[in-house]
Amino acid sequence: MSGVDQRADLVNAAFENRELLRESLYREVVLSTLADLDQGRLRVATRSDDGAWAVHAWVKEAVLLYFGLRQMETFEVGPFEYHDKIPLKRGFAAAGVRVVPPGTARYGSFLARGVVLMPGYVNIGAYVDEGTMVDTWATVGSCAQVGRDVHLAGGVGIGGVLEPPGARPVIIEDGAFVGSRAVVVEGVRVGEEAVIGANCVLTASTPILDVRGSEVVELRGAVPPRAVVIPGVRPKHFAAGEYGTPCALIIGERSASTERKVSLNQALRDFNVSV
Repeated sequence: MSGVDQRADLVNAAFENRELLRESLYREVVLSTLADLDQGRLRVATRSDDGAWAVHAWVKEAVLLYFGLRQMETFEVGPFEYHDKIPLKRGFAAAGVRVVPPGTARYGSFLARGVVLMPGYVNIGAYVDEGTMVDTWATVGSCAQVGRDVHLAGGVGIGGVLEPPGARPVIIEDGAFVGSRAVVVEGVRVGEEAVIGANCVLTASTPILDVRGSEVVELRGAVPPRAVVIPGVRPKHFAAGEYGTPCALIIGERSASTERKVSLNQALRDFNVSV
């Protein structure tokens, strides 16, 4: 049995029977799991070579158990005071990460080299890959997986999916752009280099309507790679009359043949997408 398999079995057992946390073996395996999450040696979800994502439920279980092991305490950071169970993440200079006050990342989250965290927030279990910008007042929820060279614009809300442990977290793949005040929650997956327009709300039940062809194609829970998406409304009949209900519209595609930044700027101009 591998070390990871053994840890998974121990965490699973403790999750089913919290009394086991009285034993040092089980406490230590939870603490070691969180330390590996914090350093990026372990992730809540990983992607295989064929592009499919696998969720590691036992890692989420360790996060939930960690809350039970911690006690409330006060943290003082310059003029700021916090009172919480989970300590703040540390070691940004050594990790090559820029954090602008009062940007906050919780212990157990991982920020890769080149990440810029403006006055936003990254929660426990989240993974933010190299070169990504978490802009002002953007939030990255618990266990969210954010790829390389992603831009989360001001006020973006990336939801946390901690429970149930087996549920897929929100996934924002490499090179995606998420516009101001957009919200992505409930395990929605945004494909590589996709563009999400400002104020777009994507939930597991949000209809994502591809209107590029002669007939609409309806998707849910996932935005295709390089798709350009804006908020939309479609009519729905109720007893009291017809009203518009929210949806998302795929109106175009970002070029795959040009440099990433150039293709983004071109897509924003061509499709008049608010950011």
